[in-house]
Amino acid sequence: MTTMFRYPVFPVLPDHCLDQGELREGLPRVRSIMAQPDYMDGDCDELIKPKKLINPVKTSRNHQDLHRELLMNQKRGLAPLNKPELQKVMEKRKRDQVLKAQKEEQEAHKKRSDLEIELMKRQQKLEQLELEQQKNEEEQENTPEFVKMKSNLRRTKQEAEEQEHTT
Repeated sequence: MTTMFRYPVFPVLPDHCLDQGELREGLPRVRSIMAQPDYMDGDCDELIKPKKLINPVKTSRNHQDLHRELLMNQKRGLAPLNKPELQKVMEKRKRDQVLKAQKEEQEAHKKRSDLEIELMKRQQKLEQLELEQQKNEEEQENTPEFVKMKSNLRRTKQEAEEQEHTT
């Protein structure tokens, strides 16, 4: 059995070889599924034998020089000085997207009215006050109790002194 492709191809047996004696010996009577090409049988001078097409790019002198240089650089471990074209294009697109986003953001800031700007300022002030309160609360939770009591005593002492001065 010979394999030409991914599936087996059984040899074609001529009809005169297939008599009852051979069938009894266990040779199966099998015909090929595919037709056998006749140019494979012998050297037929009449047929044109297929040749690989010539790639004009690969045969050009510039391409061969460039290919040779790239191979030498790869063996030496040197990367080419210029980036590949695809990488250049992708970087340019990314840069353009960032610039476009920045322009849109600037336009959005320009289009805001005075009321919106004032509301934004108030919102920022409120957020800062909330952050300061959170920091103060965290500091108070982390400080020991005797420090808290001492600060309370100072505060009451100052309040008492202020009342004496005002009366």
